[in-house]
Amino acid sequence: MLSESDLRGIYVPVITPFLSNEEIDLDSFRNYIGALLAHEIQGLVINGTTGESPTVSWDEVEELVQITKTSMMVHKKKLPLIIGTGTNSTASTIRRTELAGKTGADAVLVVIPYYSRPSQAGIVEHFRRIAQVGVPIILYEIPSRTGIQLTVDTIRRIMDLNEVIGLKDSSGGIRLISELTRLDTKPILCGEDILFHAMLSQGASGGILASANINTSAFIEVFRLACQGDFYKAKKIFDTLQPLIQKLFQESNPSPLKWLLAQQGVISFNTLRSPMGSISPELQAGLKAEYDKIQNLVKQ
Repeated sequence: MLSESDLRGIYVPVITPFLSNEEIDLDSFRNYIGALLAHEIQGLVINGTTGESPTVSWDEVEELVQITKTSMMVHKKKLPLIIGTGTNSTASTIRRTELAGKTGADAVLVVIPYYSRPSQAGIVEHFRRIAQVGVPIILYEIPSRTGIQLTVDTIRRIMDLNEVIGLKDSSGGIRLISELTRLDTKPILCGEDILFHAMLSQGASGGILASANINTSAFIEVFRLACQGDFYKAKKIFDTLQPLIQKLFQESNPSPLKWLLAQQGVISFNTLRSPMGSISPELQAGLKAEYDKIQNLVKQ
């Protein structure tokens, strides 16, 4: 099980590769996980937004977890596994969190209940009940997808729960992290990829970053330099990554990421489950151009 002190460094949220018929591509997933395990990342996140969690069944989540564990054994590398269990139903989230614990999750990622727009007090109660399961929880604030923005007071109340070990901040700016770090707070992981360097400078302990699926080593180096206090060198590296990060989120995640991974041969297809769809030809060209620029810089 993860603790507060473990929430440091780069955690990579994994995609769910599909065949052309939208069934899970197990061979691609094995190859993809093996490629990630070659890097010095701190952990993996299964069934998050990047994994297309709204269209993946729980049976499929458990299959992905088992394949990941087997891959770790094959590659002789053990990493913490965080599993996304949040829904807009408290009962459903509790059940999924229980199942995640039995499956071997080291922590669960729980998004704010979406669509139903509960009150701030209702959200606190939602997390209080989930916390009773006993699996470490990472609170996930992403108002652009949930339609609700938590107040700082609400976040602090949730973070005061013993089982909540940290926050994934995808709030869209640095206001939240700057307010929380002025006070004593549990670890905050950046979930807004383009703000990774800015959040590190505000006290973030790392990040859960979809774009770290690409040029993973560069993200690790940005974090390493920031930890050493060399934010200038960290920014120089991060500046080279920013144009590609922007392209990766120009259309809905994980569509651009899957297209690029398929182009690299890491996965066989860039298939997404409906209603998600492939990216535009214009973005395809832009992604290729920005990725090639970074590769040319690396070779210099």
